[in-house]
Amino acid sequence: MPKTRMCLSVATLAVALFSLGCGKQISYLKARNALNKGVASFGRANFGFAVEHFKEAIAEDPELLDARQYLASAYMSQYIPGAESEDNLELARQALEGFQDVLDHNPTEPQAILAISSMGSLYFNMTEFDKALEWYDKLLAMDPNNLPALYTKGVIAWTQTYVPRLEVRAMLGMKPEDPGPIKDDEAKTELAERNLPIIEDGMKSLETAIQIDPDYDDAMAYLNLLYRERADISETKEEYDEYSAKADDWVQQTLDTKKRKAEASTVELFQEGQ
Repeated sequence: MPKTRMCLSVATLAVALFSLGCGKQISYLKARNALNKGVASFGRANFGFAVEHFKEAIAEDPELLDARQYLASAYMSQYIPGAESEDNLELARQALEGFQDVLDHNPTEPQAILAISSMGSLYFNMTEFDKALEWYDKLLAMDPNNLPALYTKGVIAWTQTYVPRLEVRAMLGMKPEDPGPIKDDEAKTELAERNLPIIEDGMKSLETAIQIDPDYDDAMAYLNLLYRERADISETKEEYDEYSAKADDWVQQTLDTKKRKAEASTVELFQEGQ
């Protein structure tokens, strides 16, 4: 090959590589510009515009996980819990697919925790409690001290046990306010087989949350409710009274904690006003 032609080929290759680098750089800048516009729209609750900007960012840079995370969150923010329209359910589906997409792209631990937490929260809002628990357990495996996950597991436990217990009481002619335990041994045993593992797991989650945050009054309130669920499937009246007393104690602790926090907040506001 003549020397001039070889030099030309090298020069052409250099230009091509340089152009490719510029192209990537331009895509990088376009992606982050679209991401910034999407975040701004998201902050203004303009979720439809945000979705389009995040899609644009992903098209320019498929590895931009923040855009994928925000896209899923934008879909989730538009979902209305309890509404059963096809459009609303489609938003939930797109959000779930979006968060799974984030997890499929080897996210960092903070990104993965956020995606998993969002999956649990969305399934909870969709009242798909078993799936919510599955994702919250995954979250707690990564972040054992995650208070929202621990608390929500307690809420789910009460939600899953309260209605079945009332149904058994109604079947036996017992009013909600009638003292327990459930008077029919066979019905009580059957209910206990179903509810007891759920109650115990919920209690464990709430107790852990309170150990982490001793002022977690919402967790205290649900622990009270779970003790009442536990009381109604007790073997004896004495056991029923014992669990009911523990429930009453958690009611008092909840009230005391709320009062103490309110007083502390009042003092803080007063000091700020000085």
